[in-house]
Parts: sequence; structure tokens; C-alpha cells
Amino acid sequence: MQDDFADLAAFAILCDSGSFTRAAERLGCSKGQLSKRIRALETRLETQLLHRTTRRLDPTPAGRALLPEAQALVRQRERALQSVARLQEEAVGPVRLTVPVSLGYTFFEVLLACRAAHPAIQLDLVLDNGYRDLMAEGFDLAIRARLEPDERLVARPLFAMQEVTCAAPAYLAGVEVPRVPEDLLGHRCLVNSHYAEGDVWLYHREHQLSRVQVEPSLSCNHYSLLKQAALAGQGIARLPSFMVHEELASGALVWLLREWRTPSQPLFLVHPYQGGLPKRTRVVAEALSDWFERSRQRLEALG
Repeated sequence: MQDDFADLAAFAILCDSGSFTRAAERLGCSKGQLSKRIRALETRLETQLLHRTTRRLDPTPAGRALLPEAQALVRQRERALQSVARLQEEAVGPVRLTVPVSLGYTFFEVLLACRAAHPAIQLDLVLDNGYRDLMAEGFDLAIRARLEPDERLVARPLFAMQEVTCAAPAYLAGVEVPRVPEDLLGHRCLVNSHYAEGDVWLYHREHQLSRVQVEPSLSCNHYSLLKQAALAGQGIARLPSFMVHEELASGALVWLLREWRTPSQPLFLVHPYQGGLPKRTRVVAEALSDWFERSRQRLEALG
């Protein structure tokens, strides 16, 4: 079938060019190779397609009947290639993205802004804390905190996530502000129950390590709801830094135990290996990368 298409295309281009020399130049082959293609096509069709003279090429009745169909195939191929090239070169078409639930809530406005700037992109956002098979489920991008060995995927570092210990001024107004991790034992703490041992909070400062098992006054498996509870003055929470830089800057939340660091968790932007990414996917990936970089810079600006 592939030979049939190539030979039909060669026949159409030969008739359009009017000579073997010009047609061979357009096809990037020799006149001898082109002549073999035409003879092979005539052999398969069991009919002569061209009257050949030293001065001109004239299609036979069979050739004249075949020519419009062969020309249509060439045009269809060109349209198909142009469509693929357009998807590669323009921000057009679907982008399917899977990210953890709380993360998707946090940067959803970034995706809306990306859509506004590139309205021909069709975003499909799937919020899921579980592992999704990108290839089998047709995802273009994913954000992951851990990587599985998979040679079909490409991963690039996106952000080094750390949790920030914080609380609202309303909560801190009536209590003694914790100065060291052990001081948390006397406080109401907001715990993420998604993680095993979510009530065990680890800290380090230079060469000092601290492991505190806090008493949860509220447990929830959703960072965004824990953030709401902290803003409402319900207690002390540990929240991803990218979720709270605006609240820390405005004073809506107070950064506690600032000299004590929490374990760092790298985040990766992952996509199936496919050579160069289409522009529609690159646009979304760049918007996410830029947002995380701005988040990192804002947190650094807070000291």
C-alpha cells in the first residue's frame, strides 16, 4: 500500500511537472528511479499510463482517468502534513494534565490565564493524588513528587517543596508562640491525614534534628482545607510553601519556627517521550514552570 501511494504521487507530480527531469528534482530522486516507479505502477495496473516522446509526456486514457485521483491523494497528504505541523508550531489543540489535588487548586488561576492567552488550547485537568499511567491514559503532562523508573517518560525538576509551619494572628494572639519544635506539643495542630504518620512533624536546624508527634485538633487529607482552617484561626498547620507565600506576605498567616527547616520534597514536571513537545504542551509547561519560579522567589523575599 505504501508503494502504491508513493507511485501514485510520483505519477501525479510527473504529469504536473511535464518532464522526468523536473519531477525527479521535486521528488528528490534520479530520473531512473522515477522511471522505475512509473513502470512499476503500470505493471500493477496492467495498463500504460503515459505516451512518452523525447519532447513531451501525454497521459493515455487510463492515465487521464487516474490523474485526478492521484492528484487528490497528493493534496490530501499535504493537508495532513500541514495539520500536524500546525499542531507542532501553534498553540492549538488538547492538553491533558494530571496533578495532585491541592496543587491543582493552588495554581488553577495560572491555567485559566494560560487559556485566556491561548484560547485555541483545550485543557483537560485531572486532579488525582494517585499514580496515573500517562501513556495508557493519554496524558500530555503531569506533576509528580516521586518518579517511577519508566524509560517512556521525561522528567525535569520543577520545584523543591518545603512545608511552612504557620498560623493566623487570631490563633497566636491567645497562646505562647512556639520557639522550638517541642513547643508545638502544647498547641492545636492541623494535620494532613493523607500521609502515614502525618502527625509526626520533622524539623532540622544546622546539625540539630527534631521529631515531634503533635496532637491533631483537626485532621484532613486536603491541604487547601487545612489552609482554610489555619486562616480561620483553628490552629497551627504545615502547608506547602507554594500555597502560602501571598498569605505570609500580607500577614494573614505568620511563619513560625522559621529557623527550623522541614524535609524538602522535589516536584517534577513529567511528560511522555516524543522528541519535541507540541507548542500547545510547551505553553502549558512553561506557564507552570514560571509560576513555581515566582513562588520560589516570593518565598525567598520573605527571608
